Amino acid sequence: MTARLNNPFVVYGYKGPEYFCDRIAESNKICTTLRNERNVTLVSPRRMGKTGLIHHVFHRMEAEDKDCKCFYIDIFATKNMEQFVQTLGSAVLGKLDSLSQSTLRKIQEFFSAWRPAVTFDPLTGLPSVTLDIKPSEGNESLKRVFDYMNLSGKRCYVAIDEFQQIQNYPQEGLEALLRSYIQFLPNVYFIFSGSRQHMMEEMFLAANRPFFQSAMVMSLGSIDKETYRSFANRMLETQHRSIGPEVFQRIYEFAGGITWYVQAILHGIYDHADRRVDVALADEVVRELVEEQSATFQNYCAWLTDNQLALLKAIAREQSVMSPLAQQFIRTHQLPATSSIKTALHALEDKMLVSRSATNGYSVSDKLFALWLVQR
Repeated sequence: MTARLNNPFVVYGYKGPEYFCDRIAESNKICTTLRNERNVTLVSPRRMGKTGLIHHVFHRMEAEDKDCKCFYIDIFATKNMEQFVQTLGSAVLGKLDSLSQSTLRKIQEFFSAWRPAVTFDPLTGLPSVTLDIKPSEGNESLKRVFDYMNLSGKRCYVAIDEFQQIQNYPQEGLEALLRSYIQFLPNVYFIFSGSRQHMMEEMFLAANRPFFQSAMVMSLGSIDKETYRSFANRMLETQHRSIGPEVFQRIYEFAGGITWYVQAILHGIYDHADRRVDVALADEVVRELVEEQSATFQNYCAWLTDNQLALLKAIAREQSVMSPLAQQFIRTHQLPATSSIKTALHALEDKMLVSRSATNGYSVSDKLFALWLVQR
């Protein structure tokens, strides 16, 4: 049972179903799809809550089926196949059974060529198994990890977050290799999730790509506003407070319906336990959030060229821009030549400081950063 939280509006991590807002339809769909032997592709903008949803689904599936095993890995920081295998291996090896001496012997025999080593977290005491993989052994070691899961006889679910990262690995043909291994695992099913929408959709919806039609594709949108307000009021009941429609509308509009920003503002409101929940308090919390990250935002700006920073500020002032290369936009904000703006735009997208959607065009990815830019 999850310990009672001092602040019920969770900003980082997953703390249990009682602190998780809605996503009932999405959870049901993912659970049903996985149980019916299909993989899932989950796509959403950053901070919309896909990672929390994955942990929520896994919590539910392990509660309903004690024999299944769920594994979550985030590969955003990985640079190549070897790091991918290390991350996957650390998550899986030793976790399919209790880490007994017999299990260790089985792992050591199965992965003898990669010299498995067991370490223990000094804080949690939990074990972790790592493999010493040479670059030339990446393909074979990946197959071995999958074989190990398959031979366990247990039903396994693996979530690979920021899956589009594999497109940046130097190894060629990795998508085809992964697909060839995954399609022959009768008891292992996957959630492929990512925040780079156009990259994920190209991987899974383009007919010439290996993962075409290999998974049910789900786009994660915003939580319904009134459903979210009802959740907020349930949490605020412990302080004998509530949030009215006008105030929540203000929060929801600023956040653009993005879960993390809504949660962060509600978290701040909960901290001000002696204050009436009104628009003034909501605005004050937003100012506090911006100020908390001011040093980080200053560092972001220091990493940018003059053209990149000028374009970023212009997009922040507009909030969203359908055509940042249009002459009217360039003239209005006194930006340099179109070719320079095009180069700057690509750089900002690569740095994930700017994101693009089909409906709203380009916007600054971090809403707090956008507000900080406008204020300065």
